[in-house]
Amino acid sequence: MSSSALAHEIGGGVLSRMAAGVYRLLVLALFLILMCGPTLVAWTVLGDAASNAAFFVIALLPVGPALSAAVYAMRAWAASPDLSPARALWRGYRLNFLDTMKWWAVVVAVALVLIVNIVFAETVPFGAAFRPAGIIVLGLIGVWAGHLLVVSSLFSFRTRDSMRIAAVELFAQWKVSLGLLSLMIVAAATVHLGTELALLVFAWAFMGILWLIVQPLIADVSRRFTKND
Repeated sequence: MSSSALAHEIGGGVLSRMAAGVYRLLVLALFLILMCGPTLVAWTVLGDAASNAAFFVIALLPVGPALSAAVYAMRAWAASPDLSPARALWRGYRLNFLDTMKWWAVVVAVALVLIVNIVFAETVPFGAAFRPAGIIVLGLIGVWAGHLLVVSSLFSFRTRDSMRIAAVELFAQWKVSLGLLSLMIVAAATVHLGTELALLVFAWAFMGILWLIVQPLIADVSRRFTKND
């Protein structure tokens, strides 16, 4: 879309651009509620019993592709902020679903093992002593998955190459890693102090903050791992 056509569609005024931005965020919020809704329903049905810890983690499977679509759409909106934001979301979901699930299923499986061991640490000898290590590893996996989410959503690398690049960037972009870790802690606190519904309702805000945090990561991956003609 040309700049003149874009300005005509959205409008050249500040209020028009602000209204378009609010509309995009509203569409993003509704999309995330729709796509992550099954996870919330599963968590609600399961309750908060420790015995359901494994099922809580498995219920996260729909979340990965939804977040990937959101990251894809935010880049598309930045490049061409038209008034059809849902189109970019569904395109990102369709294009990235299989590639995202290749690594997201692995992350969920590893997280399942770690969380079950953390929750039931007291049931094995010296298990409680290893709980802090399990929490640290779980945090590292979560931050690595955040890097991988961005890399796999925005770049056309093979899955194993995306995983390697995310591992490299985990330390090379340590400020981004700290930002992602902070975002994860806030999300966990939102669930602990509030409800899972609160996290889902404000998922659009978390994604907006994530998009700001990962800009140095996107720039570094573009510079180091892509060819610029």
